[in-house]
Amino acid sequence: MYPTKFVEKYDLYRSEEHRAAERALETIHREGIEIIRLVWPDQHGQLRGKALTAPAFANALDAGNDITMAPFFFDTADAIVLNPFTPDGGFTIEGLGGSPNVKMIPDPGTFTLLPWAPKTALVFCDLYMTNGQPFPLAPRTILKNTLAELAGHNYQLVTGLEMEWYLTRIVDTGLGTASLGAPGSPADPPTVAPVARGYNYLLTEHLDEVDDILRPIRTALTAMGLPLRSFDDEWAPSQMETTFDILDGLAAADAAALFRTATKQIAKRHGHIASFMCTPAIEGFYASGWHLHTSIADLDTGHNLMVPTDDAPLSQLGRHYVGGTLDHAIAASVFTTPTINGYRRRRPYSLAPDRLTWGQDNRAAMMRVISAPNDLASHVENRVGDSAANPYLYIAAQAAAGLDGILHQTDPGPISEDPYSADVPALPQSLAAAIDALEQDSFYRSAFGDGFVDYLVTMKRSEVTRFEAWREEHPDESTYVNGVSDWEHREYFESF
Repeated sequence: MYPTKFVEKYDLYRSEEHRAAERALETIHREGIEIIRLVWPDQHGQLRGKALTAPAFANALDAGNDITMAPFFFDTADAIVLNPFTPDGGFTIEGLGGSPNVKMIPDPGTFTLLPWAPKTALVFCDLYMTNGQPFPLAPRTILKNTLAELAGHNYQLVTGLEMEWYLTRIVDTGLGTASLGAPGSPADPPTVAPVARGYNYLLTEHLDEVDDILRPIRTALTAMGLPLRSFDDEWAPSQMETTFDILDGLAAADAAALFRTATKQIAKRHGHIASFMCTPAIEGFYASGWHLHTSIADLDTGHNLMVPTDDAPLSQLGRHYVGGTLDHAIAASVFTTPTINGYRRRRPYSLAPDRLTWGQDNRAAMMRVISAPNDLASHVENRVGDSAANPYLYIAAQAAAGLDGILHQTDPGPISEDPYSADVPALPQSLAAAIDALEQDSFYRSAFGDGFVDYLVTMKRSEVTRFEAWREEHPDESTYVNGVSDWEHREYFESF
């Protein structure tokens, strides 16, 4: 029996995807590739999928590849939040009862050789229901739909990534002595040590200490074609910052996901742990953030539409874009800062925003404007993000809010000279408060769908409930390391 040509039946590839598929098959043959990792980002931004042989991948380009939707029942600790064996699986979306299969459809334009894994490649996939409809809970689909809305108004999102993270050395794996975990109870992470000491921001000697560790990561990122711009020593010991040149919105999300998985896998192969957890429970560590740089370009010409022509900080369109982002930032907090740990970063005078402000080249503001009259690189930097944020949802939330501001000509209010004392609404100070804000928000329900918002609220509430239960059993905060609970470190350090 021959497999159904699912891609052809539902017309899922355009001519450029067909050409990319042919190039991928040629590369597999030329390079002797044996395994292709078909991956998709889950609700938490982690990459899941299957490793297919070359013949199986060739078949998937026609028929897709069936995979269980079971991971969508899991919170950040793989607790099974919804009952898959009820008639509707616990969802408000028809057809998801019984944990059915969905189709992974490779996006052949993302086919990438993995330099650290011999004879192995990776390709991002989109998820589809068996009736040919996009799987409504897939974050990559949420982002693609949002960018299509922008394109419908002849706009394109231009995106730059600036991500902070930690590099540590494994001292003891704990295998055989520590807990291996269970659903809803993460395994004990390895015991680690810093790879550097002292707060030495941008000190070249400090960066050189870890150059041998960073080099294989840098080499791999460049070999994969990611537009790596810089690798820097950040503020805290063992804290790194990596930036990339501009990409369009979907390519930026894929790049962020690929960067994180590559960094973590290469570090692990060399006896290290790379963590994108905001603040690990390690003495002396400081909060990491993810600063998202964006501008709006004309879809036809590529011209930056946010460039000011006078002494104003941005064009009128740019001001409205900022206005929309500020207007929806409270409800967007679950997308920008999805972990309990990430809210420890929101403190006054900490280089992280705690309220709805914008400022001209001001790192205390949530929306930092980087511009000059007629400067074609004029753009804004959203400084609110947690380094563990789901790239697809973070970028989608920014794009949706910015477009809404443009369409409704939202006024961002006056520039803040002292953002930490500005008399404006505060950002949520906990994940629980952020979840409540999202649940009650009509804008993101309209933009992303009630089904997705209700689903994500349920997932994140499970996380909060488990943390609150742990805290009741462990009320003594004097046991926290670096102000961070053991629960948070087990929950996020190794998985993110």
